[in-house]
Amino acid sequence: MSQAETGTAPPRLRKEPGSTPRPNPLWTLSLFRSELVTTFRRWRTLALLAVLAAVPIVVGIAVKIETSDGSSAVGGGPGGGGGGPAFITQISNNGLFLVFTALAATLPFFLPMAIGVIAGDAIAGEANAGTLRYLLVAPAGRTRLLLTKYATTLTFCLVATLVVAISALTVGALLFPLGDLMTISGTSISFTEGLGRALLIALVVAASLIGVAALGLFISTLTSSGIAAMATTVGLLITIQILDQIPQLHALHPYFFSHYWLSFADLMREPVYWDDLVKNLGIQALYAAVFGSAAWARFTTKDITA
Repeated sequence: MSQAETGTAPPRLRKEPGSTPRPNPLWTLSLFRSELVTTFRRWRTLALLAVLAAVPIVVGIAVKIETSDGSSAVGGGPGGGGGGPAFITQISNNGLFLVFTALAATLPFFLPMAIGVIAGDAIAGEANAGTLRYLLVAPAGRTRLLLTKYATTLTFCLVATLVVAISALTVGALLFPLGDLMTISGTSISFTEGLGRALLIALVVAASLIGVAALGLFISTLTSSGIAAMATTVGLLITIQILDQIPQLHALHPYFFSHYWLSFADLMREPVYWDDLVKNLGIQALYAAVFGSAAWARFTTKDITA
């Protein structure tokens, strides 16, 4: 009697409807936990987090040295959506502003680059290491595995953002005074309320990266080389941000996922300006839907050879 007749045929790596068993929720949580542990144990991940944590330290020390004679720090001009870099002028008065400055400094490049590395390596890295086939033989299913990889990348988005914020808050508390702070609108709020807004800003910054995560995941399904996927993702991030600075392309700017990144500064207004914040979250959701769907369509139909 053949294997097909006895039902003992080995699992195939071609996608066939109904060929993948449904794992229970506990198995799914176990897979997610395993992915988190694997991701955060890698030296590359720890190195990325260390670099992100170092940015607020460098900025804080630079501002402390510059203002040691009692002068004010020189701030940057307003960024798209709300003038985030201008927070640097307030750091010497209140260390909490270092949180806002550090997030504004890392959001255009350091944070997206870190997310691009993690997302780009999600599927391609497994294929390059030869472990993707074994993951698919387990009762995960391609859709469930893809969602787990994306959830892991989003978790890294949150952790990376919080690392920047916590590092900045620690350095700000050590080097500068803390207390009530002045909003962009010129009104005063308590330190406790300011701390709450800092947490909300960190969450908004993390949410601003979900489009990058989906883009990187899609690119990761197109190749079996983790390095190629990471390089392509980071290259696209840089290209899009360059295009966002070209005045002749102003009609396209609102559709670039980086255009409203610095709108988080509007959370430091009184009252809060929600227009650009909503646009930012909306464009991130759109990118996540488009590239997430593309990643699913590609991953669930491709033949796995590694």
